[in-house]
Amino acid sequence: MSRTRPEPSRRAFVATGLGAGVLLVAQAAPSHSQNRSSKMEATIRTGSDVTTLVNVFTVEPDNQQKLVQLLKGGTETFFSKQPGFISSSVHASKEGRRAINYSQWASAGDIENFRKDPRFAPYIQSLAALSKAETILCEVVEVNHA
Repeated sequence: MSRTRPEPSRRAFVATGLGAGVLLVAQAAPSHSQNRSSKMEATIRTGSDVTTLVNVFTVEPDNQQKLVQLLKGGTETFFSKQPGFISSSVHASKEGRRAINYSQWASAGDIENFRKDPRFAPYIQSLAALSKAETILCEVVEVNHA
């Protein structure tokens, strides 16, 4: 039986890099929310208007914790204060060579807006000094629970 794929929405999958998926065993750092509670859990569900931004960073093991601290600091001081920010979580691979930032935003436009902020370029330069980044803008299309 053949299956047809539905047409993706405008947010379905805009990718820079990451041609193939990467399976990682990672430890997650606490999420932060725009409601300013210090810790919360990200809500991941299909059918919402939430835009998900996934950044995969490749890093030398000696720099992984520096990168994680930079990502956490960026969330606390910049991203969590931007309009449309919902949540962010940072994951560090156990092998020490990758970190992932999974963030949720109200819209793709909110992401475009924070990228125009003059404070964003120096932050990205700091990330680039430690790692190589791949960015994926997507929406959740499947969630399974035990």
